[in-house]
Amino acid sequence: MKNLIILNQLISKNLMILIIGFSCVAYIVPSYFSWAIAYTPFLLGIAMFGMGLTIKFEDLCSILRYPKDICIGVLAQYTIMPLLAWGICHIFNLPPDLAIGVILVGCCPGGTASNVITYIAKGDVPLSVGMTITSTLIAPIVTPLLILYIGGTWVNVALLPMIITMIKVIIVPILLGAIIQYVFKSRINTLTGISPIVSMIAIILLIAAIIAVNRDKLLISGLETLIVVGIHNILGMLLGLGVGYILKLRYDKTTALAIEVGMQNSGLAVTLAATNFALNPLATLVGAIFSVWHNISGAIFATLRRKNSYNKI
Repeated sequence: MKNLIILNQLISKNLMILIIGFSCVAYIVPSYFSWAIAYTPFLLGIAMFGMGLTIKFEDLCSILRYPKDICIGVLAQYTIMPLLAWGICHIFNLPPDLAIGVILVGCCPGGTASNVITYIAKGDVPLSVGMTITSTLIAPIVTPLLILYIGGTWVNVALLPMIITMIKVIIVPILLGAIIQYVFKSRINTLTGISPIVSMIAIILLIAAIIAVNRDKLLISGLETLIVVGIHNILGMLLGLGVGYILKLRYDKTTALAIEVGMQNSGLAVTLAATNFALNPLATLVGAIFSVWHNISGAIFATLRRKNSYNKI
């Protein structure tokens, strides 16, 4: 068990490097990872099942302990990023393929990587976990409605199939993992030790697969997509930071809020793009690049906030 903990910490600390490394390999030798694109929903389901296995009673209590702060975070999550996506698509006059990709990322809930980044930044981890769980559980309703309202300008959006997809790849795996965790508890220590590792490997493989199948498109639209993704992510974190300052939240809570707003569940965005917007193949590229980018920007942001936190004690 000790070795699993060490391996989990090692992968978590080097997740950004692993994502970049595997993405580079996928770009150079696409055949190594292109096969995995057919398993996109399954890979995200594995990651969500891992999240469910790690949800403990204390995590659910954090939602009740910080109801106001979590409501602020979730509201910020589902207003700032979708509105930024809408604005960026108009300002850059993006084609439908890229536009729906940006909107998908903007309308998704917070990613589990935000919890790790919040920990590195010395932010409020229980608050971060509470925001991630809450935004994820309401995502099957909120995310499709936002995509329908915002994305309908660029492409045709089928609401019901999207809701069904999200229930399959989010709610079912999370509930299954949480039930197993609750029923078996200490008897599945090995499984709960392995699950974060398997979840991270699944996300890395998912990103590598998207890079592999979109190699040629990266040459054409890669730079534009990277610029758009970078602006979306950075503005999201800065505006999240601004909300925290305006509401006079504690330094660690403001850090958690900014990270949660700026870091999205881009794996979900990729899955939705692949399963519900197959006619817009570039849409998956946005989520894949966002996955790489937000881990880099998140790590830099965390380092800056962590250094500054010592002056706030």
